[in-house]
Amino acid sequence: MRSESGEQRPASGNQRVVPKAIGFIGYSNTGKTTLIERLIPLFAARGLRVSAIKHAHHGFDMDRPGKDSYRYREAGAGQVLIATDERWALLTETPRRPAPLDALLAQLAPCDLVIIEGFKSEGRIPRIEVRRTTNTEPPLFPGDPNVIAIAADHAVETSLPVLDLNDAAKIAAFIVQHLHLA
Repeated sequence: MRSESGEQRPASGNQRVVPKAIGFIGYSNTGKTTLIERLIPLFAARGLRVSAIKHAHHGFDMDRPGKDSYRYREAGAGQVLIATDERWALLTETPRRPAPLDALLAQLAPCDLVIIEGFKSEGRIPRIEVRRTTNTEPPLFPGDPNVIAIAADHAVETSLPVLDLNDAAKIAAFIVQHLHLA
């Protein structure tokens, strides 16, 4: 269910608003992370509260063996929250299956925009495919109806908008317009 502003709202009585989101997909080493890193301060300069979610294909662990939080997880705690005066992190074990994107979005504090890297086959989030001339793999956009534009450092044959990968300001403006964030 969507509100008049276009934000997704849960159908139940729960009033939590799912923020607007934009996804970035593409093969490894195409510049997705670098582009996102350049976009975040541009959105923040517009007064937008931005959060980010990154999908990692390989297992990772923020924790370190021997630390108390690691020991809690090893002992069987399903969640461990680590807090300092500057930040906190919630580690959640998902041994049976990966957490769905909707569940991850629900964990975020209220914000205006969530930038998602990866999750190319999950959800109906509008996506921008990132491509480089050095990328020889076939494009993803023909098989993904959620791709709304291509960010590339070369010409791409498509009816979709092709954005200059090196012009983060124009890409940010495109996203603001597409998601009605202004």
